[in-house]
Amino acid sequence: MKKYNDMKRKVFIAVMSLVVSGGLSGQSVYPGQHSGKLKKETIAPMQVKSFDLKDVRLLPSRFRENMMRDSMWMASIEVDRLLHSFRTNAGVFAGREGGYMTVKKLGGWESLDCELRGHTTGHLLSAYGLMYAATGSELFKHKGDSLVSGLAEVQNALGNGYLSAYPEELINRNIRGTSVWAPWYTLHKLFSGLIDQYLYSDNQKALEVVIRMADWAYHKLKPLDEATRQKMIRNEFGGVNESFYNLYAITGDERHRWLAQFFYHNEVIDPLKELRDDLGTKHTNTFIPKVIAEARNYELTEDENSRKLSDFFWHTMIDHHTFAPGCSSDKEHYFDPARFSKHVSGYTGETCCTYNMLKLSRHLFCWAADAAIADYYERALYNHILGQQDPQTGMVTYFLPLLSGSHKVYSTKENSFWCCVGSGFENHAKYGEAIYYHNDKGIYVNLFIPSVVNWQEKGLTLRQETDFPAEETTVLTIGTQSPVETTVYLRYPSWSKEVKVAVNGKKVAVKQKPGSYIAITRLWKDGDRITADYPMRLRVETTPDNPQKGALVYGPVVLAGERGTEGMQAPAPDSNPALYNDYYTYDYHIPAGLRTTLKLDVKHPERSVRRVGTELKFTTSQGDVIEPLYNIHRQRYVVYWDLEKE
Repeated sequence: MKKYNDMKRKVFIAVMSLVVSGGLSGQSVYPGQHSGKLKKETIAPMQVKSFDLKDVRLLPSRFRENMMRDSMWMASIEVDRLLHSFRTNAGVFAGREGGYMTVKKLGGWESLDCELRGHTTGHLLSAYGLMYAATGSELFKHKGDSLVSGLAEVQNALGNGYLSAYPEELINRNIRGTSVWAPWYTLHKLFSGLIDQYLYSDNQKALEVVIRMADWAYHKLKPLDEATRQKMIRNEFGGVNESFYNLYAITGDERHRWLAQFFYHNEVIDPLKELRDDLGTKHTNTFIPKVIAEARNYELTEDENSRKLSDFFWHTMIDHHTFAPGCSSDKEHYFDPARFSKHVSGYTGETCCTYNMLKLSRHLFCWAADAAIADYYERALYNHILGQQDPQTGMVTYFLPLLSGSHKVYSTKENSFWCCVGSGFENHAKYGEAIYYHNDKGIYVNLFIPSVVNWQEKGLTLRQETDFPAEETTVLTIGTQSPVETTVYLRYPSWSKEVKVAVNGKKVAVKQKPGSYIAITRLWKDGDRITADYPMRLRVETTPDNPQKGALVYGPVVLAGERGTEGMQAPAPDSNPALYNDYYTYDYHIPAGLRTTLKLDVKHPERSVRRVGTELKFTTSQGDVIEPLYNIHRQRYVVYWDLEKE
């Protein structure tokens, strides 16, 4: 407990030191952002636009605590360590006995003999930009600038525009169709990171570096025939085509659009064009980024095929391939939904999949302003992303295991650097990006997270204060120098009923139904207050194929039963760097006889499961302690219970 309190004290200090004023001109490539930096704007019709992340500030909450822990870890990683493999590859670094006296090498997936080395540097380029936008702290601006300068030096040494921590021969192996571990996947992280440095941190050098990389890629790939193209893109390439669409939006250079189209994966996208669920047992996280690229293609070109397939894929994922916490995949792969309960394993929920589904959801929400998309976003954000980070150490998980009696397995600070560590750096830096949206008619309140948004076009701020989901009420306070007539759209979640809304203490009639938006239009004055009460209830969500296996959900929050630490062997719950990819073969040593049954009335679970106290904790008639899955760390748990009639 003392260690945890010390961590909370450090988080508080970080909060006080980081939340300072600061500005920049853009963020991620969603409709409505980074005004003035795009030569190719969105031309497809949009229902709403995104706010720039710099216009949203988190107030004290679990979300901001996670962000601050993330910021401390990011800040602690030395730029020279992130650049070492790049410099070694380019021959611009030399050191005695391998340089251990001057640069401490990164381990795990960043080891000098790992073919994915360099991907974390790309993620951190994005994360430093995100954190700068989210906090205004110059520290993250300086970290990003230093990293970009070092990468520019490496690119100059390599000479032809190529930039990576591994030799170009890995790309040649990919083109020949010989075995290699995803070189374009790693380059995708660098392309995205450099683009984000330009958009989030106004780093002009980053744009120059990424354009030179694109020049190299164009000259490398343009001569290839169709058979070679189709062969090489069978290898995982992440969302490098999305990056090329984003670069095309910035530059207007048709060669960058050509590069995006080069990575069109026929085997994946063609069936989706025909609205066919042809996912089979394929690798989940190779699919989602390719669909995000199609979403960007729709926004930039109004290609209806791209819109329809993106929408079809999203609904297919949510309706058939998503677990209660909003995550997907078993051992990184799709599976037959008819055997859903058989895949509630210790290797469910690769975090990168959820990271990418949230990205796709943001695009689709801009198109449709559909409350169902916001419902999913909330579900996945609270139950998976918020709970990915260990509050004690700040480390993160690869999977969200749902096998009864399993526990979360955390990365190590020096010897992991998995893909989900890379996306994890970004996850906890950008909580502010989907709380609010806007259009010409008004502002949308999608998430109930303590925060302040500055709607500069209207000269209006909206301050949201709440202890949701521990309490059902959120309070929104208007700030404006002069009265502003507009509409505030309050999300009416599908999980709530009989919502009560008041403006300045006067009740507002709510005629809308769950799964929609409550629209309040008026002339808003400084200090006006909106109070919304969202009643939450307990319910059971069973697996599609087995009504006797189900999860408890309270509002949007998935609950889990505490099961202690019996049988957990050191270094559990932390990953063991001495074992090869142990997160993928992890033995949870689940004790024999660990109880996974829950007796209750499925239609009326509140009769057997009761909330106790003001915290979000529950007890059952059989003596279980149940709380949000995002709060359970360093012990075993049960999410999907074996249900019995009481």
